[in-house]
Amino acid sequence: MNIDRRDLRRRLFSLATQQGGYFTAAQAKDLGYSYQAQAHHVSAGNWHRVDRGLFRLAEWVPELHDDLRRWTVWSKGRAVVSHETALSVHDAGELESGKVHLTVPPAFTMTDDAVVLHRADLDGTDIVEHAGFRVTTPARSLVDVAAAGADEEQLAHAIKDVLDRGLTTLRQLRSRAEAVDAKAALLIERAIHTLEPR
Repeated sequence: MNIDRRDLRRRLFSLATQQGGYFTAAQAKDLGYSYQAQAHHVSAGNWHRVDRGLFRLAEWVPELHDDLRRWTVWSKGRAVVSHETALSVHDAGELESGKVHLTVPPAFTMTDDAVVLHRADLDGTDIVEHAGFRVTTPARSLVDVAAAGADEEQLAHAIKDVLDRGLTTLRQLRSRAEAVDAKAALLIERAIHTLEPR
């Protein structure tokens, strides 16, 4: 079957546009790019090889959170940005990590040293869609970092940011924490207590 190169290019660009300029070798193959053609595009400088089986269009202009789109494509759409990384997306608090935190299904088998994987089946109400990636809600993100043993003062600061911006309520936060993790619920209560005027 003879495929019009311009049509092929348009289809690849359309796919990559939804994924921050990234695409996998399997996705390119499904569109009609043979592995030989893929190697040609890398050597010609049309595509950048980001990782094994992961490419990016050379002309793509980087945008905010492109790294998170990369990990979404890497995980074949199964990862949800979570924990400290999600709070950073929500611009809440100053809990930092040198690695990207992702929550993946329990049976997820891929690994990479650049990410911290947390295994859980997330409820749909705990996930917010962003352009090219999914992220846990502010409430779920706070519960996750509390469950992981976040510093109480840093947690309190993040809670204050989320509440001040109306991203959740104390009632919603407490309810979600109690439903997900009792230890996290206790730490969140202690952090909330530090916010209350004395």
